[in-house]
Amino acid sequence: MYIVPIAWLYVAVMMAVAEANHSSGTVLGAIITFVLYGVVPVALVMYLMGAPARRRAIRAKEQAELATHTASTVTPNADSQTPADPIAAVRKEA
Repeated sequence: MYIVPIAWLYVAVMMAVAEANHSSGTVLGAIITFVLYGVVPVALVMYLMGAPARRRAIRAKEQAELATHTASTVTPNADSQTPADPIAAVRKEA
C-alpha cells in the first residue's frame, strides 16, 4: 500500500535535486518543488485512502460503547415477565 507514495516521493526528490543542480535553479525552488509535487499530493492521497479505516474504527468504537452501555443498564429477567413496581402503593384507610 505504501509503495506508490514512497515511489512518488522518490520522484519528487529527484525533481528537487534536478531543480537545485540546474544552472538557473535555486535551493528554494527545489524545496518548493518537493513540497508542491511531493509532500502535499502524497499527504492528501494518504489521508483519503485512510478514510474508510477511520470510519470503521469510529463505528467499531461506537458499537463497543453501545454494547457496554446496554449491558450495564439492562438486567435480564429470568421468567420473561415485566418487573413489578418497586414502590408499593399507599392506600387510604376507610
